[in-house]
Amino acid sequence: MNISYDYYRIFYYVAKYGSFTAAANVLLNNQPNITRAMKTLESQLGCTLFVRTNKGITLTSEGEALYSHISLAVEHIQSGEEEIAANKGLQKGIVSIGATEISLRCFLLPILNEYRKKYPGIHMRISNLSTPQAMSALKRGLVDFAVVTTPTESSSELRETKVKTFGEIAVCGEALQEKLKGKRFLLKDLVEYPIVSLEKGYSSYTFYTELFAKRGASYSPDIEVATADQILPIVKHNLGIGFVPEHFLLDEPSGIYKLELSEPIPQREICVVTRREHTLSLAAKELSKMMVKK
Repeated sequence: MNISYDYYRIFYYVAKYGSFTAAANVLLNNQPNITRAMKTLESQLGCTLFVRTNKGITLTSEGEALYSHISLAVEHIQSGEEEIAANKGLQKGIVSIGATEISLRCFLLPILNEYRKKYPGIHMRISNLSTPQAMSALKRGLVDFAVVTTPTESSSELRETKVKTFGEIAVCGEALQEKLKGKRFLLKDLVEYPIVSLEKGYSSYTFYTELFAKRGASYSPDIEVATADQILPIVKHNLGIGFVPEHFLLDEPSGIYKLELSEPIPQREICVVTRREHTLSLAAKELSKMMVKK
């Protein structure tokens, strides 16, 4: 059968309110049009759907059977329309982000705070991942964005936008500071001391491995940790020298000291990465605009 959805929608309201007039009012139509539409529907289905009485209408057994299906369909469609309207107004929605810890602390947190204030109904899922993990999650469609630190591996599937440059410094604890204060170091000189580092598989490990090699030294950390937040406490307890973004020291009260280097550590970058062939939701598009404009 090729029956118009409009007829079923009218049937839904007539059955729901038990009145042609009430249905006409809800649908902003008139009663004769509603009556005519229902006669056409009965004719096309080949059965009687309503019993008309002085007190209104009641459904026949065929009408009740049809309503049990049509009500589910119409209400499901209405829910879909309401959800789309809410998403368009950014009242609802989900944004999923795969972010490195450095990009989260040095770039993303203030933006997420601003976004949350503007769109409190949007649910955010934030996964703390290494750069390779975040890029892999993005390729597999598990996140809308990867917000990562360089170095990254280029991919034709992904679009990479550089959003912030940050610098890193070498730091030590109080005991090493007493021993090393007043000295200036080449990077290769630091291999004589214990080094605390993010573990293999992180972009930071790759960055310093390549940097030390360029300076004629081998990067062989004595302590490897799983998160960037673990470096400062370990350094503070005099277990070695670490490399951290300068931003990390803003919240560190004391006990961490900067080492003077004769050669600066090259700047690194934070990038927002998306899939080229994927259309972002409205909620994700809005967050993307906020991240890139920064």
